[in-house]
Amino acid sequence: MIKNVGTPDRILRVLVGLAIIGWGIYAQNWLGAIGLIPLATGFISFCPLYKVLGISTCPLKREKN
Repeated sequence: MIKNVGTPDRILRVLVGLAIIGWGIYAQNWLGAIGLIPLATGFISFCPLYKVLGISTCPLKREKN
């Protein structure tokens, strides 16, 4: 897996994932489990949807000449 999620995107995904999980616990609702998706993609720095769409928020590494 090639990383396709950059640092700002990772931070946002983790925060949103935790917020959704927290809401699910507070509301005693299983829909809070949806928060595991952004949380996991934030931790592993890979988003399957980004791969399908050809998107990457990782900065490109420049080759040295």
